[in-house]
Amino acid sequence: MWLRKQSVRTGFLLFYFLFPTISEGCCGQKQRRTIADQQLNRYKVVEGEAFMMPCDTSMEFPMKWFKADKGKECGKEFVAEVEDCGAYRSLAGSNLTLHVINRTSLRCFQHSESSAMLLVGEGGLIRCPGYTCYNNTGVVWYKKNKAVSAQRRTSCENEGQLRLCTVYKEDRGVYYCDRQISEQGIPWTFRRAVNVTVVPHLNASSSPQLKYPSANMTEEVELGQPHTLMCEVMFDFEVNISRKVQWFMNHDGDVENTTPLHMEPPQEKQVMLQTIEVTQKSIIKEVTPQHLKHTYTCFAGNVIGNNSVTIKLQNKIRARWTSLIGYPVACFVLVAGLGIILHIKWLELQLIYRSHFQFGKHKEGEKEFDVFVSYVWTVPSAEVANGLARFSKPYSDAEEGCLSTVKMQSSEEPIEMLLPQVLEDRWGYRVCLLERDILPGGAYTNDVVLTINRSRMLICVLSAEYFASDNAVFVLESGVKALLQTSALKMLLVWTGGTSPSFIQPEPPLPKLVQKALKVLPSLQWSTDVSSTAVGSFWISLRKAMPVQASRLASHLERS
Repeated sequence: MWLRKQSVRTGFLLFYFLFPTISEGCCGQKQRRTIADQQLNRYKVVEGEAFMMPCDTSMEFPMKWFKADKGKECGKEFVAEVEDCGAYRSLAGSNLTLHVINRTSLRCFQHSESSAMLLVGEGGLIRCPGYTCYNNTGVVWYKKNKAVSAQRRTSCENEGQLRLCTVYKEDRGVYYCDRQISEQGIPWTFRRAVNVTVVPHLNASSSPQLKYPSANMTEEVELGQPHTLMCEVMFDFEVNISRKVQWFMNHDGDVENTTPLHMEPPQEKQVMLQTIEVTQKSIIKEVTPQHLKHTYTCFAGNVIGNNSVTIKLQNKIRARWTSLIGYPVACFVLVAGLGIILHIKWLELQLIYRSHFQFGKHKEGEKEFDVFVSYVWTVPSAEVANGLARFSKPYSDAEEGCLSTVKMQSSEEPIEMLLPQVLEDRWGYRVCLLERDILPGGAYTNDVVLTINRSRMLICVLSAEYFASDNAVFVLESGVKALLQTSALKMLLVWTGGTSPSFIQPEPPLPKLVQKALKVLPSLQWSTDVSSTAVGSFWISLRKAMPVQASRLASHLERS
């Protein structure tokens, strides 16, 4: 593949060498184009001038030339030095010889030939340095590694000169003129560089404009501290620079009695092609009361005219009591912020404390029920009536106090059916169910409140149907209120059917007290789609959350 590419390149070079083409040039006139695409890999350059290593356009990756362990990438400009002389080789196998010539060895050298200045919007001429000093076989002009004749612009090359029909600001940069010379029968490409600058005009057309400071301005200073006087001025571009900025001190405000101030070197920045911004600074090392009596003038001028602005200094009053006032204010803001947060989160903090860290003691026979279970059926009543929970073995405590894993034969039985059976039949707790243990005919609200007060623990089995039931939500709300009033009651939430504290709010929305309680109360998650190990873990966690049974509590009280 590499030999095929080399043969193709060689064919193209022979074609351009034997059949030079004709192109449009010289702003509409026809000129014979020299062999622009032929690149001999022997270059002579002048020390101190810009140079750019040639590139092989057939390469699919950036080309790099190496000499020993040092490399130079093609397409990047650098200043040629004597140590750059030598033979280079690319990774593709191409060779290049670079010879850097000392300026003193040239037949003729004029420093002015290495630069050119062109006006925007007009025609421009760039001359090839030293063209008349050598026997030339033609000149090819390049900008970077692309021939100017191949670029989309109106130009022509004639007798070592490059003529640009219309100059644009993009034309600035380094141009290279390549001449083919022969020394002792060896062909060389003699490359000279011309640094081209593009200017909008030669002379300024307006006087300078002061950007900062403004007239009659007062700057605050601190006694005993340094202060910088800064003046920013906008100037028109000009080739022969006449712009100047100077700071003066007017004694006692008298503009007739002035003293030039010591200034830092000016900082210049070209804002646009036709505008130069100059920043001039003068530093007062230590401000004294005497400085406050004087005024200060920034003077800016050029060949067109001048402008000036005068300012004065004013002592800055330092706030001595800032710390004495700031610290109490900051403390007040901090305490007030904490108070607001505590006020907003007070209910959640109470529920967390009462449900996790504070537990009351019960006397034997004080509570009629161990657990009050509140739920709403999520399956048809026929299935509930006929469904029975079957267990592989009864629930029991090991001698070490660990709970054995509960394995159910049917995973389709609802938790509303399993929970009362496990608590009552397997674990021996006194369970209260509204539909079973509360006599009908009474007031529902009174029965719920009374039952909660007669129970040691309230378990709410939460589901979408539960939140849709006003009676069930009332039980949950009553339990939260009872928890806030007494430390003896425990509450536990069992989430079912994929519900969680982030469930969608039902219509109408839940009471605020219930919404906050759902976020902080102890809870367990029940799902029939999990493995038997996870189901067993649910029952173990439930057993740990249950209150001590009445018999054990009585014996414990007797021992204490």
